[in-house]
Amino acid sequence: MALWIQAQQLQGDALHQMQSLYGQHFPIEVRHYLAQWLEAQPWDAIDLENQQDEFKAKRLLEGLIKELQRKAEHQMGEDGFLLKIKLGHYATQLKSSYDPCPLELVRCVKHILYTEQRLVQEASNASSPGSGPVDGTPQRYQQINQTFEELRVMTQDTENDLRKLQHSQEYFIIQYQESLRIQAQLSSLASLPPAERVQREAGLQSRKSTLEAWLTREANTLQKYRQELAEKHQRTLALLRKQQTVIVDDELIQWKRRQQLAGNGGPSEGGLDILQAWCEKLADMIWQNRQQIRRVEHLTQQLPIPGPTEELLTDLNATVTDIISALVTSTFIIEKQPPQVLKTQTKFSATVRLLVGGKLNVHMNPPQVKATIISEQQAKALLKNENTRNDSSGEILNNNCVMEYHQTTGTLSAHFRTMSLKRIKRSDRRGAESVTEEKFTVLFESQFSVGGNELVFHVKTLSLPVVVIVHGSQDNNATATVLWDNAFSETGRVPFVVPEKVLWPQLCEALNMKYKSEVQSDRGLSEDNLVFLAQKAFSSSSNNPEDYCNMTITWSQFNRESLPGRNFTFWQWFDGVIELMKKHLKSHWNDGAILGFLNKQQAQDMLMSKPNGTFLLRFSDSEIGGITIAWVAENPNKAGERMVWNLMPFTTKDFSIRSLADRISDLNHLLFLYPNQPKEEVFSRYCTPPNSKAVGDGYVKPEIKQVVKVENDTMLDTEGEFDLDETMDMARQVEEFLRQPMETQWIVLSPMDGI
Repeated sequence: MALWIQAQQLQGDALHQMQSLYGQHFPIEVRHYLAQWLEAQPWDAIDLENQQDEFKAKRLLEGLIKELQRKAEHQMGEDGFLLKIKLGHYATQLKSSYDPCPLELVRCVKHILYTEQRLVQEASNASSPGSGPVDGTPQRYQQINQTFEELRVMTQDTENDLRKLQHSQEYFIIQYQESLRIQAQLSSLASLPPAERVQREAGLQSRKSTLEAWLTREANTLQKYRQELAEKHQRTLALLRKQQTVIVDDELIQWKRRQQLAGNGGPSEGGLDILQAWCEKLADMIWQNRQQIRRVEHLTQQLPIPGPTEELLTDLNATVTDIISALVTSTFIIEKQPPQVLKTQTKFSATVRLLVGGKLNVHMNPPQVKATIISEQQAKALLKNENTRNDSSGEILNNNCVMEYHQTTGTLSAHFRTMSLKRIKRSDRRGAESVTEEKFTVLFESQFSVGGNELVFHVKTLSLPVVVIVHGSQDNNATATVLWDNAFSETGRVPFVVPEKVLWPQLCEALNMKYKSEVQSDRGLSEDNLVFLAQKAFSSSSNNPEDYCNMTITWSQFNRESLPGRNFTFWQWFDGVIELMKKHLKSHWNDGAILGFLNKQQAQDMLMSKPNGTFLLRFSDSEIGGITIAWVAENPNKAGERMVWNLMPFTTKDFSIRSLADRISDLNHLLFLYPNQPKEEVFSRYCTPPNSKAVGDGYVKPEIKQVVKVENDTMLDTEGEFDLDETMDMARQVEEFLRQPMETQWIVLSPMDGI
């Protein structure tokens, strides 16, 4: 069922929330008449922080205007005439509003669709609690919403009691004033004749006694009302604090954890709209209770009555201030993190957001946010509230930004679009730690007031750890530091402590997440792939996955110590595979054409049972970012004997000249991709079409072709691999080739050759 159809079936508060999404910024009639078109557009594909996506947003705005105009033109009849005028007016209005800033239209529509989806889902969960995703999210949401309803009822109850107390106190003061008037009259009787004085005194004394007795009883009643109201506020604040703990210490922390894992390629952390809605409800209810407590304080000062209420009110005031302070400081968050591998002299961006900014009217005096880069030690001192003397560990350009309030979404945020780290000041490193293991963080801080300067807050938030590099060659090792930190850091840690060793299955999960994300594939690492990686990491020969379940791998094994017999680490080898795959081979990986994670012996065992010409693709053990072709064929030195041959590995450099599919197509002795697929079925659709037309000034463009000459075993290297440099792999020597006469070892084909 279309979202808009479901949204129209909402009732009560949910319907009111849905209707409040619309206004002059986006009329509800536009939503109604363009419902199908709006829900079919790729709004989520546009990054609001990326100015390069403004062109996409512009196209969506133009599409929206055209759809409105088309809808208006098709209206017929008397009613249609009025609707035609209205829709035409909306088209003009929206073009005028969003043409200067089309990304704001995207922000508006994304907010509307997301909120409608949430309201519909919540309504569906309320009517059928047993349904919903298996992770139990709807049940958690339902419990939070139920608690909010309970808090609303409690807050309304204390409001009613407060009004009752106020009315009672006002009547008490009137009666007290009456008792003072009677006392004044009694004092004036001395001037009257005795007979008249006695007569009037008796009546006044009787009224005075009755009134004083009532005042005594009513004073006790007022004190009782005050104490009962204070106790109710205690219960409300206790529930508010509990609800705030669930939202801020559970839900928001989980969102931050998802954001951190997203840095390793995990699923998106999801929008903040629902968290903001909860935080705003909290802020609203906390502020209502705070105002109620302030009013009780005023009543107490207006009519002091001895008792414990004054102390209770002092405690309540301290509690409610503490709760709102915790809420405001906890909801100043980083919506879009700066890059965790940060290169100096390179532009980067980040976005911070205050989830309660709209509700507390902070935007009425937009605060400024400052960004500073600090070291791990400075971050520790900051969290201990130690005086850091405003130290920083570097200089960030364009590091000040004013928070902007977006009326359509109710969000208050600061978008740092063009920051740049000009310089970095490193600390003294000890032991084996390198510059790519040193962690920094970007500190965002601001100051603002709420409630008409009643409360002033200095808020700070730290980014995820960043590793600063000065050259692209450091990126590989810096990424390892970030991946380990994102995967294994614990909530509430001291900055930026991570375990020195983790269980192998934990690392497997992180590697799989990273691999799938970088290669953009649903095909992750299989159990066999992970066994291969375990063998490499631990220099083991076991093929049993169970043998590795309880083994631990240290940071040093991961990316500090070189693999046995190699000059690179485990991570450097794995990252090389990722780079090769995502740049050149991800289609072949998704097709299942690349087995990849095999050693030479495994490849030989698999191929020897297959017909000659059967081949497979595996990652090189000896070269970072290399992939080799292994195939089974006759041994030219021993008649009747077969053997497995291995080409020297191809790298990114090779595939930037000629693709894998073209190379495999060139090699006629490769017939079947393991286990038995004809290679044309797998690779032909990726091959480059042959040149058949003259280009430029009439010359036919030459083509490069892969050739391997199998003559004798002298063409094998010490590991039994073909050295393509020895066999004149043109892909490695293109420039030299184009300058030299053609040699017989190489074939340069043109369509005119008929070959």
